[in-house]
Amino acid sequence: MLHYKEYGSGEPVIILHGFLGMLDNWHSFAKKLSESYRVITIDQRNHGKSFHSDDFDYKIMSDDLYILIEELKLDSVKLIGHSMGGKTVMQFLVNHSSLVDKAVIVDIAPKQYNGGHEVILEALSSLDLTTIDKRSDAQDILTEKLGNIGVVQFLLKNLTRNDDQSFGWKANIDLLHKKYQEVSAGIKFETACEVPTLFVKGSKSNYITDDDKSDIQDTFSNSEIIEIEGAGHWVHAEKPAELLDKVKAIF
Repeated sequence: MLHYKEYGSGEPVIILHGFLGMLDNWHSFAKKLSESYRVITIDQRNHGKSFHSDDFDYKIMSDDLYILIEELKLDSVKLIGHSMGGKTVMQFLVNHSSLVDKAVIVDIAPKQYNGGHEVILEALSSLDLTTIDKRSDAQDILTEKLGNIGVVQFLLKNLTRNDDQSFGWKANIDLLHKKYQEVSAGIKFETACEVPTLFVKGSKSNYITDDDKSDIQDTFSNSEIIEIEGAGHWVHAEKPAELLDKVKAIF
């Protein structure tokens, strides 16, 4: 079963992180939201402290979520998903919409994307962890390759010490690199989704375009699309208070 963490009490809300993320990315947000709800953050497979597996696509990750909901004996849930996690939420709506009360999808559309993480995956895969003595060594090498210190610091949350004090990755980097096309894949709906769904776009992000908005509203018949000013793709990290207000308003 997936690794997860719980906060608070009340109606259950499950939060799913994005690609190369983990439940810790949502810790501060979850604590605030748990003042009103029972919040459950999860590590999706091949991420964080959850199990590694060669099987990896949105149908499988949707099944993982279903198993967790069954194990927790939840009759219905509210879902929040960011980026890859948002696509897992969408796939879950395809398969199990009757279990979802409301959904919030953060800065992702149901379409297939043309990549975007290849340079990052190449950099992570090429990093020889056997030559790393301290985290700053990894940071220096990745910053030289990627240039963006903020992205590097986010990625290095995946770096962990093994029992023998060597470094390893929490995320299954090699598998995620191999299966990256599955992350970019679109979500297909045979019929329109009627679950009340809020799409949140960062105003500085290009993950949801103007062309995507009409497709979203056609697919999600009971949806709203809003923008959070000044936020990029990582809305929950850049504008957490504003996102929290929007989530509480729909929930």
